[in-house]
Amino acid sequence: MRRLSGFGSAEVDRVIEAAVAAPVKVMNRWKVVIGSVLIQVCLGAIYAWSVFTPALRQAGWTKVQTQVVFSVGLAVFALVMVWAGKRLKDWGPRRLAMIGGATLGLGYVLAGLLDPTNFLGLIVFIGVVGGAGIGLGYVVPIAVGMRWFPDKKGMITGLAVAGFGFGAMGWVKLAGSWGHCIEGLGLGNTFILYGLLFAGLVILGGVWMVFPPEGWAPPQVQAKAAAKAASGPAMGSAQMLRTPQFYMIFLTFVFSAGAGLMSIGLMKLYPMEALQRAGFDQAAASGMAGTAMAVFFSLANGVGRIAWGAVSDRLGRRPSLALMAGTQGLVVICFTLMASVPSLLYLGAALIGFNFGGNFALFPTMTADTFGTRNVGQNYPFVFLAYGVGGIFGPITGGMLGDLGSFPLAFTICGVLCLAGAVLIWLVRPPVRA
Repeated sequence: MRRLSGFGSAEVDRVIEAAVAAPVKVMNRWKVVIGSVLIQVCLGAIYAWSVFTPALRQAGWTKVQTQVVFSVGLAVFALVMVWAGKRLKDWGPRRLAMIGGATLGLGYVLAGLLDPTNFLGLIVFIGVVGGAGIGLGYVVPIAVGMRWFPDKKGMITGLAVAGFGFGAMGWVKLAGSWGHCIEGLGLGNTFILYGLLFAGLVILGGVWMVFPPEGWAPPQVQAKAAAKAASGPAMGSAQMLRTPQFYMIFLTFVFSAGAGLMSIGLMKLYPMEALQRAGFDQAAASGMAGTAMAVFFSLANGVGRIAWGAVSDRLGRRPSLALMAGTQGLVVICFTLMASVPSLLYLGAALIGFNFGGNFALFPTMTADTFGTRNVGQNYPFVFLAYGVGGIFGPITGGMLGDLGSFPLAFTICGVLCLAGAVLIWLVRPPVRA
């Protein structure tokens, strides 16, 4: 082997050592937050589904049918997310996010090009294709964010998923009272417009979805914190699924998500009925119910993701989850008394949204703390299947009881289950590895 001209062996060794020791230039980690918010704003469009339900009801759909599409989308979202978690390592987060955005956009575009009031068509294109796109992209910002911010897992997860909650407000208002898209463009063209926006914004956000270099840590992470993280759990999915802690966390998520998702699906229909029974005309009731969902619920949903994540960094995941589930149970039960009074309706919608948003900051970090941060991209999708179960149980129960004239019973059932979940999560203790 020829020696480098002008350098002896010692000099060459020093050059090589210096090159190896030189710090690797990495991107500003806050770009990950920007990309995450762009992605989640679009993925959160599923929560804007209620803005389309009045038009579908006018086209002859039953209340149950409007909730079936929503529930199918949630279930497919959760199932595909498990598969996407396994592809994360092989495909890389950037590619996975971009494929998710393209799939989500395609589903809405196809729904708009075909009959936008066809029940089976919307199940396939909005529920299955659109839900699959959300499932492909959702895990990416969570897994990437935790790698870049090991020192602030709760806060960064809350920020990463905040767009999912905030996005609903924008999409509801764009389709309704601000943009008048449904009124001006029609339901089909609104679906097409949304599909194009979803695909473009998610692909743009996906540009920053990359993992940090192996072994990288932010300068402000102290050696003590790094040592603690290194000594923490590192369970794979197969190990996790054999622990009782997984099923306790899973059931709590089912109950908490089911209550919130039922409330989302009915946040337009139920308050409209309650307000009209209280003497408000249809137009006023519709406007107030829309404001409760699009403004109070949606804003609180986004704020709750950030706030609960930050609180859990200080208070701990388990106490935070127990507090969140317990307060959610009480508010959901009381909502049947609040929905007919505008000021209380707005308060109830905000509190339900605030606690519901906390799910998406607390359960990923609870999963990471309990089973390990390194494998959270593969493990959390299994926990997140609870969201799909809750997405079937909650909205369908609400729709069925609504058709029977028993909306209050649906809220009471879900509230009691949230209280049970608070007790269950409080009993979770760190797993003991065999």
